[in-house]
Amino acid sequence: IGNLKHLELLNLGFNNIVGSIPPAIFNSTLSSISLELNHLSGHLPSDMGLWLPNLENLYLGVNQLHGSFSKSICNASQLTQLDVSQNYFSGSIPDNLGNLRNLKVLDLQDNNLTSLGLSFLSSLTNCRGLEYLIFGENQLLSGQLPGLVGNLSRSLRRFDASFCNISGSIPSEIGNLSSLISIVLFDSKLTGTIPTTVGGLKELQSLSLENNKLEGSIPFELCHLNKLAFLFLTNNKLSGPIPACLGNLISLRNLFLGSNMFSSSIPSSWTGLNDLLILNLSYNSLSGPLPIDMGKWKVLTSMDLSNNQFSSNIPTGVANLKDLTHFSLSNNRITGSIPESFGDLLSLEFLDLSRNNLSGEIPKSLENLRFLKYFN
Repeated sequence: IGNLKHLELLNLGFNNIVGSIPPAIFNSTLSSISLELNHLSGHLPSDMGLWLPNLENLYLGVNQLHGSFSKSICNASQLTQLDVSQNYFSGSIPDNLGNLRNLKVLDLQDNNLTSLGLSFLSSLTNCRGLEYLIFGENQLLSGQLPGLVGNLSRSLRRFDASFCNISGSIPSEIGNLSSLISIVLFDSKLTGTIPTTVGGLKELQSLSLENNKLEGSIPFELCHLNKLAFLFLTNNKLSGPIPACLGNLISLRNLFLGSNMFSSSIPSSWTGLNDLLILNLSYNSLSGPLPIDMGKWKVLTSMDLSNNQFSSNIPTGVANLKDLTHFSLSNNRITGSIPESFGDLLSLEFLDLSRNNLSGEIPKSLENLRFLKYFN
């Protein structure tokens, strides 16, 4: 292939190719190299970037490549998309990635890369067209997110630093990134509060902060995120009441607030979330009655309210949740009987009502639930 002097596009992705990449492939005429999703192994040539002045796209993701991440790639000045995700690259992320002024996509996810104090982020502020910055699942990465993340490209749509050893607080400057659609910072060691500036990210559709050590309350400013569809805050140290104004976020599909220290009732305004698919409020200190209008969540597929202090009858309107497959109310203070109308939940696969104060007989109508796999 290296002898094809006029070759511009090389696409061998999504195959079962094994072995190392021949150095001759890194040919000066190539503008696009796609070798993703193979079984390629070995090292990349240390000088590969010196011979690729026309290269715009380099896709090497999902292989078994290892060795250090070649700093010479920063000489491929026309590069717009660089994907080396899901390999075994090690060593430092080059601090001169900012030389790639045309870079739009940088995906370093799931490697063994390092960067002292996340110093590589500083040079990336020179990439004014950067849209996707993904470096999560590099567990050797440590340090604190610097305030200069707010100086990254205003075109940035996805910022993913998940499953690293990043500590400290989320910088308020992240609110400068006005085009962000997705913030992914789960499974790290983040502390402090959720910055109120996140509420200014009008394009945000997904906020993933679960499995950290965040404290304080949910900022009311998040209620301004009219396009938010996915909110993941599970397993932090968040507390206080759950904002009723989250019920105004009519685009919400998945709402995960479990394993925190919230202490209020479920706001009645939430029953207006007509497109909600998954609701998880488990392992909090929520109390009061269940919303009498919870039957309005007509497309809900999963609802976990377990391990709280809810204390009312089960609203009969639950029977309207025809798509519900998973329903848990275990370990609360629910009273009354199991509604006969539960037999109408024909999609139900998992039902846990254990450790409550329920009384009466188990309705015979539950025999209609032919997909039920677990009942407690």
